[in-house]
Amino acid sequence: MYRWEITRAALAQRVFAIVRSKTYDEASATADTLLSAGLTSLEISLTTPFALEAVTTLSRELGEDAVIGAGTVLDAASARMAVDAGARFLVSPSLDADVIRTGHRYGIPVFAGVATPTEAVRGLELGADALKLFPAAGRHPSWVGEVRAALPQAPLIPAGGVTPETAPQWIAAGAVAVGMGPSLAEGDRETVAKRVADLLARLADAVPERPGRAGAPDLYED
Repeated sequence: MYRWEITRAALAQRVFAIVRSKTYDEASATADTLLSAGLTSLEISLTTPFALEAVTTLSRELGEDAVIGAGTVLDAASARMAVDAGARFLVSPSLDADVIRTGHRYGIPVFAGVATPTEAVRGLELGADALKLFPAAGRHPSWVGEVRAALPQAPLIPAGGVTPETAPQWIAAGAVAVGMGPSLAEGDRETVAKRVADLLARLADAVPERPGRAGAPDLYED
């Protein structure tokens, strides 16, 4: 798949899960629960022990059925190891040119972390495939609308503090997707499945309509 195709697949549901755990087994169990609930995209944070092994296992077992990425990618060395492990996309909490270059060298999209309009512009200049607004905690979804009024070309992904309750508000404000952590995976498998199904429906309904046509933002258009 081309980089843009991976980006579209990773963000198609307008949400990807962030799996950050204290052990490999816990991360694997969380990922299995979320994927079984119907999510098709998630990242394994490199702060998780044996994260790269988890990326490799999930990527090999799931193939084209899900898009598995690596998160908390801070430098070129980590980016290269994640790519070698089979990560289909890279996510960073910061804006690092070397991470973007490394991912792109191997055809892997990078969602770079930004916190200000200045960083968002720099991320666009460096070629980031999407911009992770991090942390979103403490910000109001209207921030996205205000920034996109000046930078309508900025594909923003709020993460860090986004909940199932607030996620649709971020999408309605113009975010292309949201990244969500523990709040998405709390409870037993049945509870998670119901939460994910409800969330996906509400996110689809929250996508703002553009003049003259309904549907998703440009990122999802053919």
